[in-house]
Amino acid sequence: MKQVIKNYALFLIGLFIASMGVALSAKAGLGTSPVASVPYSVSLVNHTLTFGWWLNMWSVLQIAVQIALLRKKCKPVEIIIQTVLAFVYGYLTDFSCKLISGLQANTYIMQFALMILSCFVLGFGIWIQFKGGVAMLPGEAMNRAISEVTGKKYENIKIFFDVLYIIVAAAICFIFIGKLEGVREGSIIAAVLIGNIIKLYNSLYK
Repeated sequence: MKQVIKNYALFLIGLFIASMGVALSAKAGLGTSPVASVPYSVSLVNHTLTFGWWLNMWSVLQIAVQIALLRKKCKPVEIIIQTVLAFVYGYLTDFSCKLISGLQANTYIMQFALMILSCFVLGFGIWIQFKGGVAMLPGEAMNRAISEVTGKKYENIKIFFDVLYIIVAAAICFIFIGKLEGVREGSIIAAVLIGNIIKLYNSLYK
C-alpha cells in the first residue's frame, strides 16, 4: 500500500510538472506543445470551454482509441483512472496558466528560451509519470498502446504523433482563423525535441 501511494504521488507530481510545461509553451507565444496543440487551437476557435476543458475532450477521444486498439487487453480500471486523471490534468493546466499569468516574454530571445524550457519541463513531467508505474495520461497511454500493438519504440511513436498533432492544429487555425495562431515554429521544435528529451532523461537515469 505504501508503494502504491508513493507511485500515485509521483504520478501526480509528474502531472503537475507536465501541466506547467504546457502552460509555459502557451506563454512563450511561439506555438503550444504538440500534445496540447489541437485542443488549444480549438479553444481559440470556440470559446465555449476553457483550454483545459478542451484538453479534457481531447483526452476522451484518445481513451476511445486505446479501447479500440487494445480490446480485450484493455484494463477497465486503468481506463477509469485515466479518465479521472485526465480531468485533473485539464484543471491543472488551467491552474498553471493562471499561476504564470504574470510572466512576461517581451523579446523573441526570451520567447524562444521559454519555449525550450517548456519542452524540458513537459518532457520531465511525462518521464516522471512513466516512472510512477501507474496509469498514464490518455495521450501518452495511447502512444504506449500503439507501441504495444505495432512493436515500435514508444519514443518514436510519440515523435510521430507530435508531428501529426501539429499538422492537424495548423489546419484548424488556417481553416477557422485564417492564420497560424496556436501553432508556430516552437510547436515544430517541440514535436522533435520532447521525445528525444525523454530519451535523454532515460539515459541519465540509467
